[in-house]
Amino acid sequence: MSPAIDQSTSISRRALLQSSGMGLGSVALNWMLTRDAAAQAHHRPLAKSVIWLFMEGGPSHLDLLDPKPLLNKLAGKPLPSSFREPITAMGEKNAPLLESPRTWKQYGESGMPASDWIPNIGECMDDIAVIRSCWTNGINHAGGVCQMNTCINFAGRPSLGSWVNYGLGSANENLPSFVVMCDSAARPVNGPRNWGSGFMPATYQGVRINGTDAEPISNLNFPAGYSGERMESKLALLKQFNQSYAALHPQQTELEARIRSYELAFRMQAQAPEALDLSQETAETEAMYGLDQKETETFGRNCLRARRMVERGVRFVQLYSGTGSKWDSHAGIEKNHSNLCRSMDKPVAGLLKDLKQRGLLDETLVIWGGEFGRTPMSEKGDGRDHNPTGFSIWMAGGGVKGGQAIGATDELGLYAIEDKMHVHDIHASILWLMGLDNMKLTYNHKGRIERPTINEGHFQKKLIAG
Repeated sequence: MSPAIDQSTSISRRALLQSSGMGLGSVALNWMLTRDAAAQAHHRPLAKSVIWLFMEGGPSHLDLLDPKPLLNKLAGKPLPSSFREPITAMGEKNAPLLESPRTWKQYGESGMPASDWIPNIGECMDDIAVIRSCWTNGINHAGGVCQMNTCINFAGRPSLGSWVNYGLGSANENLPSFVVMCDSAARPVNGPRNWGSGFMPATYQGVRINGTDAEPISNLNFPAGYSGERMESKLALLKQFNQSYAALHPQQTELEARIRSYELAFRMQAQAPEALDLSQETAETEAMYGLDQKETETFGRNCLRARRMVERGVRFVQLYSGTGSKWDSHAGIEKNHSNLCRSMDKPVAGLLKDLKQRGLLDETLVIWGGEFGRTPMSEKGDGRDHNPTGFSIWMAGGGVKGGQAIGATDELGLYAIEDKMHVHDIHASILWLMGLDNMKLTYNHKGRIERPTINEGHFQKKLIAG
């Protein structure tokens, strides 16, 4: 039985350590109870995991997924006056329309169209639902990428992956629940804020894995000459120091996150190398993802690693294509998009086909898209400007009914006009497919109830009903 502490005298060293230990225990207990309370689906989930393929910079829906015959018919002419309002943020009103020199093909039983830039993805159209009526408030890359990740176009809120991590918890305690990989050493616009946890504890943020490195997780393996027992003893001492400090500073969630990251890193030393070891894959599988070709090797490797991670219970994986806003194409869109489509088309199709043949597509929601689309008007003669008022993304797997287009833009692809889906609706739909209600998933931040979609957004029922 612990000795009583006389509050009228100075606290002894022993009493201080005992009370600090009890305080730390309550912190840990509170975290476990909060986690268990949050980690419950609101309804039967259709998807267990998400793989978000993020085309950073804004791919052109007009040249990939949303064919507009009228655009080529009016190419070179100014935007018709009936389309000019309320254009306030993108493109010049009097800039001539830019033709789309793409050829289109209808694929599969559904006859869904895809352009010649994405023939491999085209082969998967029967499994894909293209949402052609997306819109956002983000008119530049910083705001657009921020909103597509956090539901708002300025910093400070948790990313969608963090909300999923908070809401559902981990399905594998030895691997991160939320993982991010980029296809180059460049930083995405906004950097780590894109996968940050905002006002929630830092432990819910995403873990970035090196998507271009032979060693995807730095410092994961033991240093030369170190045994597992020695490392465990070293980490135990470090944990003791950190916990003593954390008990005195319970509001500093970054330290608690750091402690847990050390613990996770130690557990990952057993499972992560195996999860990310592609040498276990067959040559046939590697070729499916394009690992045998230089132009597709990097993104193909990340897609294959994503499949291996969701196989092992990782909840949310986000892959950046064109890291550093490379999909941005204010000029030279033909060369820009040709190269980027060539780098990701085969790997993305390989991911869909591989998930399907392994029986994983039904429980894995795959999302493809950028922060906005491109305008039908030209910029600099051979490029397209940002278009936040109408663009396309697509979803596959995770209960989504493929072979359909949801919503529509106008005849030139400038504005979403039918079944409009704001980013709030996109996030609400992703959460619903994961078994989470965007209005019931809450976090108490300084006395204010916060929700992932800021009290807005609705599930698009056509995703599952067609």
